[in-house]
Amino acid sequence: MIKTSDLAEKEVVTIKEGRNLGPISDIEVNLEEGKVEAIILPGPGRFLGFFNRESDIIIPWKDIVNIGVDVILVEYRETIEMERE
Repeated sequence: MIKTSDLAEKEVVTIKEGRNLGPISDIEVNLEEGKVEAIILPGPGRFLGFFNRESDIIIPWKDIVNIGVDVILVEYRETIEMERE
């Protein structure tokens, strides 16, 4: 089992390109099912969690390939990037 605080300390890296997307800023949870739906990363232009929240990067939980000691490996395509309201 892993704690959300442990997830927040890890960097998110794409499995294909090895690109570091940064740390997790938030987690989306489905309270009805008790499941994590997605991890949310600050998008470009975010500074310490402020400004431009619309460009957050949302990675669905199903696209997480592995959670390691230091990093979280994800399948990420630019088309997955969604804007939040």
